[in-house]
Amino acid sequence: MTLLVGNGLTHLFGDQVAVSDVDIEVGEGEVVGLLGANGSGKTTTIRIGLGLLRPARGLIELFGEPPSRRTRRRLGYVPQGLGLYEDLTVEENLAFSARAFGRDPNVALDPDLEPERDRLVRDLSLGVRRRVAFAAALAHDPDLLVLDEPTSGVGPLARARLWDTVRATAERGAGVLVTTHSMSEAEQCDRLVVLVDGRVAAAGSVAEIVAGRRAVEVASNRWQAAFEALDAAGLPVAVVGRLLRVPSASQDDVRTRLNSAGVEAQLRDVPASFEEAFVVLATSASHGTPQPAASPAL
Repeated sequence: MTLLVGNGLTHLFGDQVAVSDVDIEVGEGEVVGLLGANGSGKTTTIRIGLGLLRPARGLIELFGEPPSRRTRRRLGYVPQGLGLYEDLTVEENLAFSARAFGRDPNVALDPDLEPERDRLVRDLSLGVRRRVAFAAALAHDPDLLVLDEPTSGVGPLARARLWDTVRATAERGAGVLVTTHSMSEAEQCDRLVVLVDGRVAAAGSVAEIVAGRRAVEVASNRWQAAFEALDAAGLPVAVVGRLLRVPSASQDDVRTRLNSAGVEAQLRDVPASFEEAFVVLATSASHGTPQPAASPAL
């Protein structure tokens, strides 16, 4: 069942286009990621999906109808600001959230949160606050969980725990829509919508987005000089150990640039990583270079 669907979503802030012609869809039991840099339109897209912003163009449906207060009762939402009351305790925050959705306010706490039951939210670490925000969003068993940069600013262990919660929520049948600019988090999503400057640069699974993309691997004793030559030529070069990788380039082009700088190197074609594919998509979209769709339109 499709829980959220948006077609051709466009929104403007004054004369500035925030998102343009964005398609998005979230079904039961799947984790869909909105991937993009800061300012790419992720939060605006989410706010349109929740009915908090009205699109200038396009259609949005939440549970098969236009977003409304009634449909939002089936949502769990963790905004970037977390949406917690800092002058209330953990227990009071969860009880308030449960009551707001017509549920029993006597919410059972996760064992890891139990010791924090009577502490004010303002006294908690950011990682614990995020766990409380997740608990509040899930207190009424929502059919769709919407998360805006849910792990921003937390350490690796806290991030892993939060993603365990995301996956468990999808496994029980709820849909999850999550924004991120982290490549490692994007790889945990079932499907992705990659946004660049408010437009969809690619959509599909990680495998579909990478889809046969290649990179040129460069090995040279003068790897620093090789990097400087390729970087000066405007190629998106990255250092991996003492090897260089240049995505979406031909060996002939790379060799020409290196020969011009008097740098000897061994080159070989290798499969591109997801991060390299994203860099190419972002660069191409910013320069107005059309990219083939990674999958059919959502």
